[in-house]
Amino acid sequence: MNDLREIKASPKSGNECLTNNGQNTNYNLLDFWRWSVSDILSNATRGRFAEFVVGTAVGLNPENLRDEWDAYDLTTENGIRIEVKSAAYIQSWNQRNFSSISFSIKPARYWDAETNMQRGEAKRHADVYVFCHLKHKDQKTIDPLKMEQWDFYVLPTYRLDNYERSQSSITINSLRRLTEPKKYSDLKTEIEKAFEEQKNVAQQKI
Repeated sequence: MNDLREIKASPKSGNECLTNNGQNTNYNLLDFWRWSVSDILSNATRGRFAEFVVGTAVGLNPENLRDEWDAYDLTTENGIRIEVKSAAYIQSWNQRNFSSISFSIKPARYWDAETNMQRGEAKRHADVYVFCHLKHKDQKTIDPLKMEQWDFYVLPTYRLDNYERSQSSITINSLRRLTEPKKYSDLKTEIEKAFEEQKNVAQQKI
């Protein structure tokens, strides 16, 4: 029986070519990236982009590649585990009305890459949640690359654990009752403050 191990990805430059029998084609990895993820307004890509945005605010190391199956989205250099959620009024498809804003906060089991199985109880594994709201409402000028078009809501995880209305999702109005929107420039400080609050609560339970 073959012992198939997890393959660790390495950072790419984008210049790597598709080859055919050892010969370069006219296409490279950058062409694939442009083709597949240029629409950062689409739901799937916007979610990953929001993770990247939060990562840049806390000092993301681009050499540490995104792990699709990790129990949380980001880890800072000092060990803060962050879960990132995103939502937007405007989508990449035709709309009659703006989308309603809500975020999933559903607990989940941890997926173990070594065993290829979900393990443990369903819970929130991160220390801090960051809810990224692309608040811009003008289809002609919306641009997710502009940080001023976003609001960021930061909460220590225990406050979601104690959220009584729902344990699966939270609306923007409910979120605003728990915390105030923050700017991109404030994110790092707010995440660190939320982590300290989370850590203090955890210590009190010991």
